[in-house]
Amino acid sequence: MTKTTTMLAVAGIAVGSLVAYAVYFDYKRRTDANFRKQLRKDKKRVAKNQASSEASASSSGVDVDELKHALETVRQEEVPTTPEEKEKYFMAQVGMGEQLCAKGPTFNLAAALCFYRALRVYPSPVELIVIYERTVPPPVFQIVMQLTNMDVKERVEGYYDCFPPKAMNVAVKTIEVPVKDQPEAFTKKKILVCTKDIEAGELIYKEEAIVTALDSDLQGKGTHCNHCLRSLDPSNAVRPESDRLDSAYCSTECLDKAKTHSQSLLFSLDSPLPALLAPAIPPAARAARDEAQQAFADYLKKHGKAAPQLVARFIARQVSAETAKMIPPGLSGMKGAEPVLTDGGDYTLYDHLERLRYLDVTPSEEETKILREVLQHALPGLEQFVTEERHATYLGGMSYNAFGVYFGEGRDDKPEPTERPEDVEKSRTPLGTQKQVGVGFYAVSSYLNHSCMPSARPSFDEGTAGLHLIANRPLKAGDEVTVAYVDVTQKEGESVDESRRRRRIELVRGWRFACTCERCAQESNGIDEESAKDESKVSDAVKRVEGA
Repeated sequence: MTKTTTMLAVAGIAVGSLVAYAVYFDYKRRTDANFRKQLRKDKKRVAKNQASSEASASSSGVDVDELKHALETVRQEEVPTTPEEKEKYFMAQVGMGEQLCAKGPTFNLAAALCFYRALRVYPSPVELIVIYERTVPPPVFQIVMQLTNMDVKERVEGYYDCFPPKAMNVAVKTIEVPVKDQPEAFTKKKILVCTKDIEAGELIYKEEAIVTALDSDLQGKGTHCNHCLRSLDPSNAVRPESDRLDSAYCSTECLDKAKTHSQSLLFSLDSPLPALLAPAIPPAARAARDEAQQAFADYLKKHGKAAPQLVARFIARQVSAETAKMIPPGLSGMKGAEPVLTDGGDYTLYDHLERLRYLDVTPSEEETKILREVLQHALPGLEQFVTEERHATYLGGMSYNAFGVYFGEGRDDKPEPTERPEDVEKSRTPLGTQKQVGVGFYAVSSYLNHSCMPSARPSFDEGTAGLHLIANRPLKAGDEVTVAYVDVTQKEGESVDESRRRRRIELVRGWRFACTCERCAQESNGIDEESAKDESKVSDAVKRVEGA
């Protein structure tokens, strides 16, 4: 197998690797001579046995049903939880695998299962697969890859059996839609549908944001909670001792959640790991971290965009979620480390993001560099998760899917943007982005498509970023649930054509698609020439991840 094929095959596992454990493992590898010596020894022993096994059959010769049974058996086994236990488990499995390889082809499957078990706890699966490719006998390596591909395939196909949670009354469905100007061509599209009948005005579901970001002009004023975005009295705000964004919170509960989710890693000098894992931080490292955070905070203030902050918080939230898995229940002290939003299955936060539509954007080199430095100085090695390509995916995902959070009829004091209209940051806000106090990223609600005659609307009636999806009209089980990304009301003194053109241009500028909803079709006998020119400038710039 080529390295490219190998890396694609384990992509599903790689995104779920334990970040905090990766830092620990890398630290041991760099500082513990015995640890490094044992790793080299294991590699040499496996390489030594390779020559005697290379003459074996090129095919694994293992029945598919036997592989499925073996994979299911491994899945049922308990995986070690602490870094020390993982290290011992990894060494034991690799050692057992090499011993079984030496016994001949009869033990190929048993040996492959040992190497596969080791892969499950190794913090960098792609790196380990590349090592296996060079050192493990080909027939055994082939079985390892069959197990890996089978596991990844089942994870991909089983995702929508677990997500969204059944209690939310919606499901993700894949449909085929015709391709414009190609009558016989179709493309796949994912939509959100009801799983039961819903009455007009009824709550379809409630969803908490995975990450939020307060509008830049409100940052530091103490008028809104930096976690739940609730309005508050600055004199009663809860403020942390040190915070790069001068954040304020409505309660100690929100403060604790913010620290656990992202604030400790990104915007303060607190340890980003719980006490059980946190090493002592040298003064020099602390100063470098302080400088990196200041540069990031200055960058956010200068550009006033929410998406870069959402990206950083999303990465930090992943660290928090994976770190929480390593600590025995009741001992972590990690307040607010909620589980991933599924009804089962070992899925990560990145599993939610990678399946969504996203804008095709290129982050600036400065932004990528600053973010990498913040992560590197918080947890050395973490910056490796922010390549230029992945950063672009994160940024495009947040830019396309973020919802604006507003209360009541929205606010009227947001400064007018000074950028060109096509450069103004947009969020899904039926009152218009100017009415919001901040933005949130929601896993389920990201699947809501736009319609100028939406069947539902987001509401924030509790005064927080908790999104309530309310039905605008009666819905039957199987009906698509849609929302308006922009203000679709016809303004006073605005003609039907002017209203249609305004909202369509705003959709093109913010999400880069030409609306094909029923209302747009009814209101026009054909797109007017001026609108067509505006829409064509950015057509086909939206990437759609419509895989299973």
